[in-house]
Amino acid sequence: MKFKILFLLGLMLGAPVHAQSMPAPAPPIIGAKSYLVIDALSGFEIASLKPDERLAPASLTKLMSAYAIFRALAENQVRLDDEVIVSEKAWRTPGSRMFIEVGKRVSVQDLLLGMIVQSGNDASVALAEHVAGSEAVFAEVMNQYAKALGMHSSNFRNATGLPNDDHYSTARDIATLARAIVNEFPEYYKWYSVKEFTYNDIKQSNRNSLLWRDQSVDGMKTGHTDDAGYCLVSSASRDGMRIVAVVLGTASAKSRIDGSQSLINYGFRFYETRLLYKAGETVATAKIWKAEQEFSPLGVQEDLFVTVPRGTFDELESMLNMPAVVLAPVAEGQPLAELQVSHNGTELLNEPLHALAENPTGSLWQRTRDGVKLWFE
Repeated sequence: MKFKILFLLGLMLGAPVHAQSMPAPAPPIIGAKSYLVIDALSGFEIASLKPDERLAPASLTKLMSAYAIFRALAENQVRLDDEVIVSEKAWRTPGSRMFIEVGKRVSVQDLLLGMIVQSGNDASVALAEHVAGSEAVFAEVMNQYAKALGMHSSNFRNATGLPNDDHYSTARDIATLARAIVNEFPEYYKWYSVKEFTYNDIKQSNRNSLLWRDQSVDGMKTGHTDDAGYCLVSSASRDGMRIVAVVLGTASAKSRIDGSQSLINYGFRFYETRLLYKAGETVATAKIWKAEQEFSPLGVQEDLFVTVPRGTFDELESMLNMPAVVLAPVAEGQPLAELQVSHNGTELLNEPLHALAENPTGSLWQRTRDGVKLWFE
C-alpha cells in the first residue's frame, strides 16, 4: 500500500504564489516537414511538428557518428592523437569533403574536426574504419548506441548520411542524441562552435550560419540531400537555459536558418528552466520501521530541472508517492518514493527519490518496539 502527500512546490521552495498566468502562445509556423524544440537540461518538449515522422537525416547522421567516437574515446578504445591511415574508400566517398588523401596519416582529432566543422564524408568514413574496421560494422555500433539512448525510430546504414532507403531517423530521436552529446561530452561539444577549420591548406567554414548570427548559439550540425531537404540541429544557451532545436526538411538553407532562429527565440521568450533540487539534497524524509535511525533522508541522484511557461513556476504542484511502511535495512541509493510534479493537471516529471544514506536494522529493542507499533498501523 502507498500513500501520497500533495503540496504546492512554490510554497515548498519558499516562493510566493501568484495568480495563474496566461499560457504560452502557439509556436511560430516554419516551412519544415518536421521539427522539435526541447530543453537540454530537463528534456521538456517546448514545441513540435510531426516529431516522430521518419525522415532521411542527411549529414545530421554525423551526430550519431560523433557520439559513437566520443564513447570510444571515453572507453579508451581510441585516442585523439591516434593516426588513421586514409583508405581509398574513405578518399572516394562522395559529397562534402575534408580533402584527406589516400595513404596519408591523419589524427583522430583532425578527422573529428573535419567531420564536425567541414561535414567531411571522407573524414566520417576514415573514422568509422579506424574505430570498427569497416563502415558497415561501425553502422551497427551506431545502431547499438541509438537503441541504448532510446532512439527507437532510427536506423543507420552508414556514417555519413548519404541516401539509403533503410537509413532514417526522427526529430525526436535526433533531439535525444543532441542532448546526450551536450550533457555527456562537454569537452567535445565545444568543437561544434568552431567556425572554420583548415586542413591540407584548405580552409572551410562551418555551414551553421547561426554561429555568426546569434551569439547564444554554439552548435550543432547542418545536413542536406535532395531527399532530406535542408536540415539543422541548433543548440543555444541563454541565462543558464539551453535549448536544442531540430528542424528537418526545409526548402532552402535560408529557411532552415530562419526557422531554427524563430524556434530558439520562441523557446527562450516563453519558457524558463529551473533547478528543483541538487543531487544529494534532502527532498523529503521517510519513516523507516525497525531501523537504527527513525527517518531516512531522500533525494535525487542527479540535479533535477523542470521547464515551464515563464511566470508559472509558482503554480507547480508536487505529489510525493511513498509506501505506507518501509522496513529496515535501507541501502544508500535505494529508491523509496516517487516525486511527481505537474502544472495545470499535466504531469511534467516523475522522478524516483533515493535514500541518501544507509540505515541498518536497529537494536532488538527498536525492532520489538516497532513491531508492536505496526500492529496498530
